[in-house]
Amino acid sequence: MLMVVLQNTTITKTTKCPMSNVFVTGCDHNTEWQLPWFIKNFKKYNNTQLVIADFGMMNYPDGDFTYIDMSQNKAEGWFKKPSSLIKVAELGFNKVCWLDTDCQVLEDISSIFNYAEPDKLGMIEDRPWSKRRPEMGEWYNSGVILIQGIPLVLRDWEKQCIENPQQGDQEVLYLMMEGNAIRKLGAINPLPHEYNTLRLDYIDNIDVKNPKIIHHTGKKGDDVIKEQINARI
Repeated sequence: MLMVVLQNTTITKTTKCPMSNVFVTGCDHNTEWQLPWFIKNFKKYNNTQLVIADFGMMNYPDGDFTYIDMSQNKAEGWFKKPSSLIKVAELGFNKVCWLDTDCQVLEDISSIFNYAEPDKLGMIEDRPWSKRRPEMGEWYNSGVILIQGIPLVLRDWEKQCIENPQQGDQEVLYLMMEGNAIRKLGAINPLPHEYNTLRLDYIDNIDVKNPKIIHHTGKKGDDVIKEQINARI
């Protein structure tokens, strides 16, 4: 298979892909402003390869990155996330971990790959959502997703994101489960919370221990990221 490598906006191709672990992130022109901030935090602590899924970007970060073009994918915006995971897995990588661009990486997170299970989505419970909607059971946050191979549920999620998009990709996945704890048990591999500590965890006074990633969700999360970016200028 061909891999497209973006090197300072010069695209080259190679026919080989290492059978290794890889992190993936992605954005379009609306959220690409977060990408340099994300990359700087990620590379400060991690040497694992990073793939960038282009959802429709206009500007590209400096540096050598593996790049996959998702701009023509039938899904829109963040609904391209399942398709991006599948595309990277099909390149031949052993384990693939998605990270949203609003995730602040605080240390080496390569240990997350030790938790991968075949045929399941590795995800962290969205405790604030579970708390706010207890009648609907556990929610799992889609800001960090770990796979080994291509789980069937990921194929189903991709299909639903294209054919039946809801409020967000996370909501689509939840509706697929229909609040069914047994189906979740077969499709979701719960990961330790330190790999996706949510901004709302702190607001809700949820016990947070040694976070490896802080996920700055929502408009208020964007404001925090902008403050950090401006502080570096």
